[in-house]
Amino acid sequence: MELALNEEQRMIRDAALEVLAALSDSAAVRRAMENDGGFDGALWARLGAELGWCGIGLPEAEGGLGLGRLEQALLLEALGEHLACVPLFATAVLAGEALVQAADPAARREWLPALAAGEQRATLAWAGLQQPGAATGVEARRDGASLSLTGRVDYVLDGAGADWLLVPARIDGDLALCRVAADAPGVSRQALTTLDPTRTVASLALEAAPAECLGEGAGVAEGLARARDLARLALAAEQLGVAQRCLELSVAYTGERLQFGRPIAAFQAIKHRCAEMMVRVEEARSAVYGAAATITEEPAAAPREAAMAKSVADEAAFFCAQEAIQLHGGVGFTWEYDPHLYFKRAQANGAWLGRCDALLAELADTLLGPAEGEPPCR
Repeated sequence: MELALNEEQRMIRDAALEVLAALSDSAAVRRAMENDGGFDGALWARLGAELGWCGIGLPEAEGGLGLGRLEQALLLEALGEHLACVPLFATAVLAGEALVQAADPAARREWLPALAAGEQRATLAWAGLQQPGAATGVEARRDGASLSLTGRVDYVLDGAGADWLLVPARIDGDLALCRVAADAPGVSRQALTTLDPTRTVASLALEAAPAECLGEGAGVAEGLARARDLARLALAAEQLGVAQRCLELSVAYTGERLQFGRPIAAFQAIKHRCAEMMVRVEEARSAVYGAAATITEEPAAAPREAAMAKSVADEAAFFCAQEAIQLHGGVGFTWEYDPHLYFKRAQANGAWLGRCDALLAELADTLLGPAEGEPPCR
């Protein structure tokens, strides 16, 4: 397996970093946090509608660019490195992959092009994103040709800003993937204040909200499981970007901060800590890129590879964010410096789609089988 980036992939990575360095620097992120609750509308219009980033991992037949998992991971890595306040993960990964993996062909043809073009925002409102194996929390009722949903999902990424939502629900006992317009009657959304101010989260309540079924039956559960695996890989790539930026911030600051007449980066203890951060970053990079390449060649390996990549990347992001705060000394905790923002993103991302201990338990079940007398973790 070739893990080195080819010329096209390097161009994608470099172009993404160049665009985000110009449009999503620290000042832009802070403006979006303070003025728009963690959403940068101008940046979203540029990345989605103009540059077509939403379509990079979606099928070409439904309006996407049809590129691979690694190309998508490179974009998510760049977004994580710059804390970009855009719902690309929610729209292109959560909603996009749910449609690709669990919806009927006709539904994919109808709804994917708008997501791939960045013309509409969507997300996946599913309790299983926070607690794999959890009940949907939403029940569906059919009355002739009409369908309505009732229930609640407490944490929905970009739930307050999405134009429509994909909601898994039970119809006569079978799992179905349903679409609900955000402005439909019976839909109530409440923006939440969370640890990470650079990403919007909302609670969703449905009371006999009109919906349409995009797919139902046994294939929906399997499709949503695949979509969650691919979302884990994308979030792992974002965590890699967080870890990388924390290393860069630390190297830059310790190279400028003077103590006893010389930069503190000259002290061996500081060098050791930065070197350990670099090791963690490169471990995460190998895990994420390797998982993306493996999943592209062997889709059935997605549960194992995505869980492994996210567990490694979560640990790297948390470690590097911690170290960045420590190496910045007293100012590491202050609002004016950026390490605390990356620490919050690392912590919040670690809580989505399975924490490290749960992911490692899933890996153990996958590789060794569940312990005798114990149910599987997945």
